[in-house]
Amino acid sequence: MSASTARARELGIPFRGTPGPLNSITDVPGLTVGMTTLIHGDGPLVVGSGPVRTGVTAILPRGIDGLGSPCAAGWYSLNGNGEMTGTTWIEESGALDVPVLISNTHAVGACHTAAVRWVGERRPDLVSAWVLPVVAETWDGYLNDINGGHVTPEIAMATLDAATGGPVAEGSVGGGTGMNCYGFKGGSGTASRVVDHAGDRYVVGVFVQANFGSRHELAIAGVHLGDQLADDDPMSEGDWFERDRRRGGVSGAGSVIVIVATDAPLLPHQCTALARRVPLGLARTGTSGGHFSGDIFLAFSTANAGALTSDIPLGETAAAEAYQSMRFVPWGQIDPLYEAVVQSVEEAVVNALVANRHLPGGAMIGRDGHRSPALPVDRVLDALGVAPARDTTGRHDQGGEP
Repeated sequence: MSASTARARELGIPFRGTPGPLNSITDVPGLTVGMTTLIHGDGPLVVGSGPVRTGVTAILPRGIDGLGSPCAAGWYSLNGNGEMTGTTWIEESGALDVPVLISNTHAVGACHTAAVRWVGERRPDLVSAWVLPVVAETWDGYLNDINGGHVTPEIAMATLDAATGGPVAEGSVGGGTGMNCYGFKGGSGTASRVVDHAGDRYVVGVFVQANFGSRHELAIAGVHLGDQLADDDPMSEGDWFERDRRRGGVSGAGSVIVIVATDAPLLPHQCTALARRVPLGLARTGTSGGHFSGDIFLAFSTANAGALTSDIPLGETAAAEAYQSMRFVPWGQIDPLYEAVVQSVEEAVVNALVANRHLPGGAMIGRDGHRSPALPVDRVLDALGVAPARDTTGRHDQGGEP
């Protein structure tokens, strides 16, 4: 990885813990990610015509071949000013057996429709009774024509089709295309940690759609930087706030969605406990979790394939199918997994910010000329006392074209 494509860690920003090979949620075996990025048009907002700065991210816990095979799962809402569909069934059953889609606030319906169609085309048996998709959102209306219906079911279905393993693009890509974080250009970020347990090695990976925080809150690697970087903060200045405040345009608003995945064997309530640790990682980057930010988190384990099914019984159940069993990490030994979540979330947020440093002109310009500047990485490194990264080789480019 050259200095021009380096992620936060490669630039020298210090993080604790040992990442997986890709430092990505796709370090969890079998998990795949797809992204569609929609950027076109500029100038004044014309609802239905743009400008468009949005997209879709798809996460398939077991990949397409594992569709319908439940994962132990749990979720947690730090602040409920947002949406993640399907969570009541996850809470009831302790299981997730469908893909996860993430987009903008007003694209939830299109993505929900897409998930039903997509699953139905590939596994009609799964939708013969019902399917409860998981669709999450954050608000990109500062930059995007959010009421224009630009995310369609067809686009969301194509995103699911495109899901693969390997490196995951970051920054202004996928569902994170139009998102802002701490008054800088935010978006998609990912990271992972390796955890050893009883002679086995597991991965905890996270994906963050970062669209939260006010500039004055920002902290990186334990150093408060918000006040040092207080200049060039368009989201807290100008007349856009007066025009838009009835539509939710408030500095620090927007929301954050975090998906936590692991191949460590866990019970559903243990997955919920991992989801509850996400705010600790977010807090390391400075946020206090504002009222206008929907902060919703989902965690799942890809271990114990074949358990937690909810099939409708037909006829007499065979004795061999009358019971299910699960292997899990004892509660008293779960702390390293908690630590991995906190560390990964912190790094994923910073990765989302750092990835935007090569935006043309140093910012993304959206509807009505609204501007979201990229994090000034050189100033951050100076403040942290980090020397500029040197060119290296042998690493994948994790960045994505804006």
